[in-house]
Amino acid sequence: MPISLFPNAQDFQAPASGTLVVIGNFDGVHRGHVAILRRAVELSERLGLSPVLLTFHPHPAEVLGRGKLPQLTSLSFKAELIARVSPTIAVVAHPFTLELSQKSPEQFASELLVGLLGAKRVMVGENFEFGKNRSGKFKDLVALGEKFGFVAEAVALSGDDGGIFSSSRVRQALEAGNVQEVSRVLGRYHTLSGTVVRGQGRAQALGFPTANLAEVAEALPRLGVYAVFVEELTASGPRAIGPGVANVGVRPTLGAGFSVEAHILDFRGDLYGEKLRLGLVEGLREEQKFSSLEALVAQVQQDLKHARGILANYSGLGAA
Repeated sequence: MPISLFPNAQDFQAPASGTLVVIGNFDGVHRGHVAILRRAVELSERLGLSPVLLTFHPHPAEVLGRGKLPQLTSLSFKAELIARVSPTIAVVAHPFTLELSQKSPEQFASELLVGLLGAKRVMVGENFEFGKNRSGKFKDLVALGEKFGFVAEAVALSGDDGGIFSSSRVRQALEAGNVQEVSRVLGRYHTLSGTVVRGQGRAQALGFPTANLAEVAEALPRLGVYAVFVEELTASGPRAIGPGVANVGVRPTLGAGFSVEAHILDFRGDLYGEKLRLGLVEGLREEQKFSSLEALVAQVQQDLKHARGILANYSGLGAA
């Protein structure tokens, strides 16, 4: 799948016909985001423009000292998910710096949107703010569009009976361990990715070898045990490995400390050094401390049986 990811707006070559620029963080690329992207692609085709998603990396709140939220998707996976909506969308992840934060709304529009991205149409959220001290509002974007030759449009996120589709709703569901709710909002399974490293070997000694993931950057679910589907991330793209059971927690019975680890059902092979992606399909139980290793082994056997039933007809990390 072709993915167009530009780490700086200066690397993007705007076509002479102009672009339709969608601005937002799009963390998680949830169902509300997908609806906006589909509208952007449809409108771009109708107007003869090229669709561009403008996001910022790192997140502005982090640079401005307002705290760091756990990300739902890495930048590379965000671009992959956007390409699934349409490979015609160019993702521009412009560096957010203190210098950029000091630009006036007029400078933001003239230098970045028009000068670098060639915007003829700009789509933003209803509460979009931009420029120094977030002084620019949507009405200012409309006025600047009239001055610099683009049309500004405010779009609302869609939702369901549970509320508006939002990244914060996903994070709240993850904290509660409700991965079914997470999947409803995302329209797919939330994933955790990391590189397989050597653990302490205790799970293998008990008969359940696990792949221990290091440097997992995505937002974690509530500590517990989950039915998952596992992919290997290769240079040519993700490769399905199979179903499994993941433990996210501190492993209290073994006193082994925190880990994100997965036992892959019916898998034999060496994955050390490889990067894996775990899709959280369903929660099995909360993490608990057992009275003995025998009790732990008996419960793990039940977990594997439960997961096998859930994942029997499952083939990959597509739409939930």
